[in-house]
Amino acid sequence: METRGIEDMFDFRRFPKDAVVLLLLLIYFPVGICLMFIRIFIGVHVFLVSCALPESFVRRFIVRVMSSVLGMHVRQKNLRSRDKNTKLYICNHVTDFDLNIINLLTPCNTPQLEGSTGFMCWARGFMEIHSTSGQGAIGETLQRYCSTEGTAPLLLFPEEDTTNGRAGLLKFSSWPFSLTDSIQPVALRVTRPLIALSTPESSWLTELLWTFFAPCTVYHVSWLPSVSRQDGESTQEFANKVQELLAYELGLVSTKITKADKAEHIKRKRHTVPQTSTSVRPSSIGLGFMVQSLGTDDHRIAKMAQQVKDVLPHVPLNVIARDLAKTNCVDTTITNMLENREETPMEATGTSTFEPSNADSYSPGSEPTIKPAAKSFGKSPVDRHLSLQDRKEALYNFARRRYLEKQGLNPEDSH
Repeated sequence: METRGIEDMFDFRRFPKDAVVLLLLLIYFPVGICLMFIRIFIGVHVFLVSCALPESFVRRFIVRVMSSVLGMHVRQKNLRSRDKNTKLYICNHVTDFDLNIINLLTPCNTPQLEGSTGFMCWARGFMEIHSTSGQGAIGETLQRYCSTEGTAPLLLFPEEDTTNGRAGLLKFSSWPFSLTDSIQPVALRVTRPLIALSTPESSWLTELLWTFFAPCTVYHVSWLPSVSRQDGESTQEFANKVQELLAYELGLVSTKITKADKAEHIKRKRHTVPQTSTSVRPSSIGLGFMVQSLGTDDHRIAKMAQQVKDVLPHVPLNVIARDLAKTNCVDTTITNMLENREETPMEATGTSTFEPSNADSYSPGSEPTIKPAAKSFGKSPVDRHLSLQDRKEALYNFARRRYLEKQGLNPEDSH
């Protein structure tokens, strides 16, 4: 199996990036809206017809023709390879309507393993399984179903989630291959102009409306010869073999990415989106802008600037970053800011920059807050110089201790 980037396997945006295609989409948009409403009206009639007619070739033909009016066209090849005696079809998963498309070609049942039950389950074409004892009990139920004579074949999607069908296949789950020793692979390729086939976290109803909006969606179904499990071959090895066969037929790669990996990736993408909060400090916003604007080498300087900002919150970030570019050292920059405070521009706040308030005092057990202000004005230049030096030293020690505490370091160990 090959490793494929998870970003390549899913479409996280509905509309195209290409400017020309996007322009065509804008021109088509009013037509698509009108087409969607017309197809919703026709779709209700398709549903009623499929419910009224019994399962037969005539019913499948009529519904297939009406589905073409809805923009869902079906093409199949290698029809002679379809095994009428097989009890299990294994197919890759691209859209929420894959089972309905395969049902237009041959009668089959897909169990509803998760999601809604009752009428909605039946209306979407799923077979409801009355089992709440876990996947093991479901597997036993389906195994009994496959061994029963006269039942329609099962159609399962071992990927357990959809992909865009252009890059690779999700890792096949092994449990569907434990139901029977012989299966028939079904390769499904789906194409659609202008917009993506699906996006993560979109409901099936949303995807149905976009299907009605699109000019057309073409489903290419290819029947592969039946495959049997060899003696001594485990279910996972059997699953991997079938995955490789389908990937080769579709011109894709087999990956080890699972449904859980997809869910985790979606969760990470959701949390990396910038979130607005009323409690965010302006300095944090400024740092975020700097980190996004700067290159890879300057990202470290931006992080160091935030460390200095934690110690000296009233010094602008651009001033800190400019000094760090020269010193490349947090301690040196803090010292420079303290020694040149008369020349350093300050952000407008209600307190003095280098006079820590009681709110910034150390926790119990540490030294009290330092207030580096001279008690009286020196009578001689020498006294005034010594007073200035004392204040610089006190300010530096205070800022240093504050920085070490924020970093979780022991001030005594740093000497």
